[in-house]
Amino acid sequence: MKEVIIVKYVIGVLAEDNPGVLSRIAALIARRGYNVESLSVGHSHIEGFSRFTMVVEGDERVVDQIVKQLDKLIEIVEVRNLSQAPYVERWIMLIKVSAPLEIRPHVLQTAEAFRGKAVDVGGDALVFEVTGDKGKVEAFLSAMRPFGILEVASSGAVAMQRVGFEGKVSGRCEEYELKLA
Repeated sequence: MKEVIIVKYVIGVLAEDNPGVLSRIAALIARRGYNVESLSVGHSHIEGFSRFTMVVEGDERVVDQIVKQLDKLIEIVEVRNLSQAPYVERWIMLIKVSAPLEIRPHVLQTAEAFRGKAVDVGGDALVFEVTGDKGKVEAFLSAMRPFGILEVASSGAVAMQRVGFEGKVSGRCEEYELKLA
């Protein structure tokens, strides 16, 4: 029997910025029971289009199926399995940490080791911003745990293909060349 290897894949999607697109993408993924680790959405560099970054778990067959299913949605212009070529991925986390005055220097020193930036200071707490790959962000969270974590907000992954590399593209980009130029 062939062993199925479950790994994480990063999928980039360019879609028209229309109401309900996110709902249709989420419904498609939920209907098929795919496991999504993160989903980030934001405006792209092209007016009227949004960029989605999804981190999904599965084997290669599952990811190919996700790409094919997404490509069938009318508002989707491009789907890329970014995992097929080198790509840049970043996560951002805001973390509120208990930091009474007597331990504040130690909290700040620990954050500095991760290049964490204090973005808000209160009486007994600090809010830090940390950016990096998932491992760095999770390590920062672990390092702050002993001080007392009060609140956490994380973006999930945002990613794009590295300069000079092209992954497999699925979609109707050719139809939009005049619009995008």
